[in-house]
Amino acid sequence: MKSKNPVSMRLTKPVLNLLVYGLSMTSLLSACAPKVKDGYDEKTGYSGNISMSGAFALYPLAVLWGEDFKKLHPNVRFNVSAGGAGKGITDVLTNMVDIGLVSRDLHPAELEKGALPIHVAKDAVLGTLNSNHPNIDLIKKRGFTREELINLFVKQKYKLWKDIDPRFVAEPIESYVRSDAAGAAETWAKFLGERQEGLKGIGIFGDPGLAQVIKGKPLAVGFNNINYVFDLKTKKPTANITVLPIDQNGNGRIDANENFYDNLDSLTQAIALGHYPSPPVRDLTFVIRKDKQTKLLKAFIEFALDKAQQSHLLENGYVPLTEELIHVELNKLTRER
Repeated sequence: MKSKNPVSMRLTKPVLNLLVYGLSMTSLLSACAPKVKDGYDEKTGYSGNISMSGAFALYPLAVLWGEDFKKLHPNVRFNVSAGGAGKGITDVLTNMVDIGLVSRDLHPAELEKGALPIHVAKDAVLGTLNSNHPNIDLIKKRGFTREELINLFVKQKYKLWKDIDPRFVAEPIESYVRSDAAGAAETWAKFLGERQEGLKGIGIFGDPGLAQVIKGKPLAVGFNNINYVFDLKTKKPTANITVLPIDQNGNGRIDANENFYDNLDSLTQAIALGHYPSPPVRDLTFVIRKDKQTKLLKAFIEFALDKAQQSHLLENGYVPLTEELIHVELNKLTRER
């Protein structure tokens, strides 16, 4: 029976901390889930199982949306795990899960295999470095151009920090990338004109793992999803990690209209207004199979795209879809049924 009060979404720090302490995380939102055709019965309502796996960026949202949907439909059970976007798309196409959590563009071959992408939110990948870097103040003032980032992550033209700018320390650059098939890595690579395989550096599994490495090494540089950089309560970067600002116009400094990295609200506003480049701004996507849609899956996706649920995204480090985009995504379900 539906509640008269809208369910409010809250993305708490403990939810994100689950990702730090494990490489494979599973959230079981339990209850008996009787099997009914298509996941819906006129007498009992929605019931059954929904399984999801994939992108670390989408994992917290999937867990919270699952919990809130279950409050309205207690006979639905969720199994949600994180392991990277590559795992999510593989799992859904091989019928291991109902929804793949994907944080990159789908490849043509994946679409040909029957993948149906439904965008549910937006976020961005950020260049990151240790906040205790000896030149942190200068880096925040000058930023890095896209060409400098290409020379760092793709061409490995720089060996020492002073090779980028003679004012930097004469210490080795410690560059870190993702070892798993990841939407964040694919998106960061796309910004630099490459594929994930073209990124150079020491490979680390998962967003939580990469963030932890950056935090522990003062000369480290890498990239992360927003929610592994910022504290959702203070809206500031978490201890020992900060954002590597992008000098978009290449004038050697971070201008006022490029300076939005110290606060989560200003960053998400910049993303929403198009002031941060795209990529690394990207869509966060539920991927289902065209031939395996059910009333239950459709109801859950419609719930995630509901205006009430979307309205909570900004405060949690994500960017909601516009009403026009929501309409486009909902029409995909109708058209592909």
